[in-house]
Amino acid sequence: MEAEKEVQRKQFQRMTTEPVGKLLFTLSVPTIISMMVTNIYNLVDTAFVGTLGTSESGATGIVFGYMAILQAVAFMCGQGAGSIMSRKLGAKEQEEATKYSSTGFFLSFALGLVMAVFSFVFMKPLLYLLGSTETIAPYAGTYIFYILLSAPFFTSSLTMNNLLRYEGKAKLGTVGLMIGAFINIFGDIVLMFGLKLGIAGAGISTAVSQVISFSILLSMFLRGKTQTRISLKYAARDFKTVWNVMATGFPSLLRQALNSVATMLLNRAAGVYGDEAVAAMSIVSRISFFPMAVAIGIGQGFQPISSFNFGAERKDRVRKAFWSALVGAECVLALISVPIFIFAGPLVQQLRDDLRVIELGIRALRLMCVGQLFVPLTMMVEMGFQSIGEKLLASFGSCLRSGLLFIPTLLLLQNVRGMSGVQEAQPLSFVFTFVVCLFLCRIYLKRVKD
Repeated sequence: MEAEKEVQRKQFQRMTTEPVGKLLFTLSVPTIISMMVTNIYNLVDTAFVGTLGTSESGATGIVFGYMAILQAVAFMCGQGAGSIMSRKLGAKEQEEATKYSSTGFFLSFALGLVMAVFSFVFMKPLLYLLGSTETIAPYAGTYIFYILLSAPFFTSSLTMNNLLRYEGKAKLGTVGLMIGAFINIFGDIVLMFGLKLGIAGAGISTAVSQVISFSILLSMFLRGKTQTRISLKYAARDFKTVWNVMATGFPSLLRQALNSVATMLLNRAAGVYGDEAVAAMSIVSRISFFPMAVAIGIGQGFQPISSFNFGAERKDRVRKAFWSALVGAECVLALISVPIFIFAGPLVQQLRDDLRVIELGIRALRLMCVGQLFVPLTMMVEMGFQSIGEKLLASFGSCLRSGLLFIPTLLLLQNVRGMSGVQEAQPLSFVFTFVVCLFLCRIYLKRVKD
């Protein structure tokens, strides 16, 4: 018991006294690494499946859209519970913190299971809703079957990763996710090509790796590596606590769900112009997420600093963390985007050697490289509001980039400019969101003023 209290004391001191820049770096790097590895897996998976054909390549984009929905639920539970848990730890309310971590985990597993069951029942309409064409649907159906089998393990794994991050122990979460990603890549090689299972092999490999990641992450909580615990006896039975988790995490759900909706709408809009267009936009989303993963990782490193110090009444550190994260994300994003812009052609070709796919992909990828430079401010404002418990403002900010501003932009530009408009819609929505978030940023900084 005394040893546990000493660990808690040292973690409190670290989160409230360590230089903000150093703390942001140590919390961001593990998250960035895990996201990079996961994204590399997605790129490798897309490249492997791309060797099977254009329709199979398009199927990966369709299923990734569904996985983004699962991710949205996981992030709602993980960031909702994690934000509250971190503030409770900052206020030295250990038992309350443990209640929220356990509640977030079991809520995530249950929701993942429910979604899987409903998706099995309504699989065919689901695939077309996600943007499948007649030729892509059979392959997407094969792939998504295995994803659904592992859905509750996938959602709860992501939730646990967020809980670890909000505790200030992002390294532990990175271990589970990275091992799973490497197993996934190895499994693709063995199952897709060694055993000749094709796209079914990709699905099986993904499902198995998610179960393994789940087991590793859960062991962190069960073996006492964390400040909080995951146990059914700690999970809340009252609606108020569950609602608090969901309401606090709702901006994450909204943000991730709208990203998924954006992917579906892009797939459906591109599908009008053929499987090559769907494959091109799918490839662009995989590549463009690479620099975004770094910016998101820095933002996710900022969140526990903000929550913990807000709970500990250290608002000066919250402000320092915000500016450090914003400048860092902008610089790194620009640094990575420039070579991607220059070498857009070879990058797209590596994932699908089809002249039409390459032609469409180059322009879309270069537009995304420019548009993403406007994202860090909007991201830090959204995450900042969520980390201090400002649910409504966080939800509004989350609605903008892939929802309130993106959807009308896509519909308008597609009607006016056809496939060119489809390529331009998302980058333009990033610019529009940036303008709105300049005003939201002023509100956030007032909220964290001493």
